[in-house]
Amino acid sequence: MNPKVLIVDDEAHIRRLIQRALEDLEDEGVELITADNGEDALDLIVEQRPNLVFLDVMLPKMNGFDVCQRVKREFGLSEVFIIMLTAKGQEYDRLRGEDAGANIYMTKPFDPDVLVEKVVEVLGL
Repeated sequence: MNPKVLIVDDEAHIRRLIQRALEDLEDEGVELITADNGEDALDLIVEQRPNLVFLDVMLPKMNGFDVCQRVKREFGLSEVFIIMLTAKGQEYDRLRGEDAGANIYMTKPFDPDVLVEKVVEVLGL
């Protein structure tokens, strides 16, 4: 089964930027999925079981902290690797992300090459 990466951000240009950064990995069988709000993200995670999720914090309908916490605690999907991507770079926010169960907490702006490295590392490509 092909590995899946879910990109969750309410800003279309950020989703496209991440998709473009990762598009070469599609040649290696990686499937890219997107969502623009927290509720859709949660539904997709439960239904599709992506291997990796890039999750924005400030989202409509449900914030990234709540999505992450529900995935990891309520649904027990510890195998879903979550990288929180956010403009919120304060230590408090980073700790809140870790507490919610995020595997990595990265701040925007980010280097697209670093995102590709993380995907390759997490998926073992």
